[in-house]
Amino acid sequence: MTRSIDLVADLGEGFGDWRMGDDDALLDILTSANVACGFHAGDPRIMDRTVAACRERGVAVGAHPSFPDLVGFGRRAMDLTPHEVRTDVTYQMGALAAFAAHHGTSLAHVAPHGRLGNLVATRADYAQAVVDAVLGFDRDLIVLAQDGELADAARAAGLAVGIVGIADRAYQDDGTLVPRSQPGAVIHDPAEVAERTVRMVVEGKIGSVNGVDISVHVDTVLLHGDTPSAVAVAREIRTQLEASGVAIAPLDAESLR
Repeated sequence: MTRSIDLVADLGEGFGDWRMGDDDALLDILTSANVACGFHAGDPRIMDRTVAACRERGVAVGAHPSFPDLVGFGRRAMDLTPHEVRTDVTYQMGALAAFAAHHGTSLAHVAPHGRLGNLVATRADYAQAVVDAVLGFDRDLIVLAQDGELADAARAAGLAVGIVGIADRAYQDDGTLVPRSQPGAVIHDPAEVAERTVRMVVEGKIGSVNGVDISVHVDTVLLHGDTPSAVAVAREIRTQLEASGVAIAPLDAESLR
């Protein structure tokens, strides 16, 4: 049976006249998109334009909710209550879903962004808050997450879970990501990222910063569209995966349950 993998990137991460990344070029490579919903980036015009571009290319649209941290790009810790996390995630999913409906499509998944995305892997209360938001909004949404509290809580609630492998980030020995504040946390070389990705998908292994092999199972490979080499990295990853016999295809909720 041919192994298949989803390719996803964070898109729509601009604000007003400010843009980050080459979304149009990435959309020709991806099968799914995490679209910023206004709290760390994005505004109504950008959300509308990004969803329309995804719809035109047949790319699955997912919500990318964040802490309400526009200045910090959602990468700063905030002392929110679980109720605030649930309502903020609900608000952001609802906003993006309205644009999806306008363009004749719907949300396929939800993927917490930045610091929220890191914390839901380790904080059970935040993880449950995100799960409760999804349960109250649309039980058919796929929850994208790294292995951890959110993935466990979503599965326990009967939701489809897609495990994310992050191709252009360095891993620590315990499988968590090297903090962005440390040197080498983001990998920019397309050939190196592609090699790591193929091994992650085909062999189920990825090397840590200390050379330790970590066992991983991934359903989708995440690329960060805000890095300068993002498009070159995405092209190389897709080329090398296909050369290794891996099919590139969007996630299927039923197969993930």
